[in-house]
Amino acid sequence: MDNHYFSKWVRFNDRNEFNKIGWEFPGVYAIAYTEENLSNKKYNLIKDIVYFGMTNSIAGLKGRLDQFSNTIYEKRTQHGGAERFCHNLSKEDKNWKDKLYVSIMIFHDCDVKSNKPNDLLIMGDVAKQEYICWAQYVEKFNVMPRFNDKKNNPKKDKK
Repeated sequence: MDNHYFSKWVRFNDRNEFNKIGWEFPGVYAIAYTEENLSNKKYNLIKDIVYFGMTNSIAGLKGRLDQFSNTIYEKRTQHGGAERFCHNLSKEDKNWKDKLYVSIMIFHDCDVKSNKPNDLLIMGDVAKQEYICWAQYVEKFNVMPRFNDKKNNPKKDKK
């Protein structure tokens, strides 16, 4: 995993810029919610990161981030973390969607359709990397990223 690193930040709505670096592969993504303009800034572990996610799907990071987008913009239930964003941030900030940024870590060297040992190990590394991100965040800030914390940020209000 030493050769994997997070991209520069881009506005969530500008995420198609990742097409230039091949985001059809599996990987991990970080989403930040902030007033600060993070566009084109180097990724750092910052308190404004509110979600880490990962994918090993055939559609890659593009597909997973499209599911996130479909959930927040089209209200199609495709991404549980995005449902927590919609439910909780919409109560606090009507312009919250304009304050989302994303950074991705791509695992280019993986064929998710393969059952070859190397590809299976890399898919395990992708999943492990998400846990590493959570652990680093908790170590630095003493809490889980806000929308990875399912207990304190539900998808909907309890009745």
